[in-house]
Amino acid sequence: MRDRVKVVGETLLSSNWGRLTKYEIDYTRADGVSQRQMREVYDRGNAAAILLYDPDRGTVVLTRQFRFPVFLQGDDPGLIEACAGLLEGDEPEACARKEAEEESGY
Repeated sequence: MRDRVKVVGETLLSSNWGRLTKYEIDYTRADGVSQRQMREVYDRGNAAAILLYDPDRGTVVLTRQFRFPVFLQGDDPGLIEACAGLLEGDEPEACARKEAEEESGY
């Protein structure tokens, strides 16, 4: 798949909380037709997630997180999610353990 994508342009749009970059790419579809496409990528860095399982209750453990874009849409901004967080220099397993403890108490 990687040989079907060629980046032909890149523009940094914002570098606040993360990096928002606009890419212009040439993408070759499975039928061989090449298309010029625009994509915006919001990069906050590498992260890890963990789906906790409680064998005593026979259920997965999720957390409720505030999400501002959902709030802007007028919906309940408390989304139910798996525990996750940015690596911030940690190994993925250490990050997943830390986030599980912080977000769920497990």
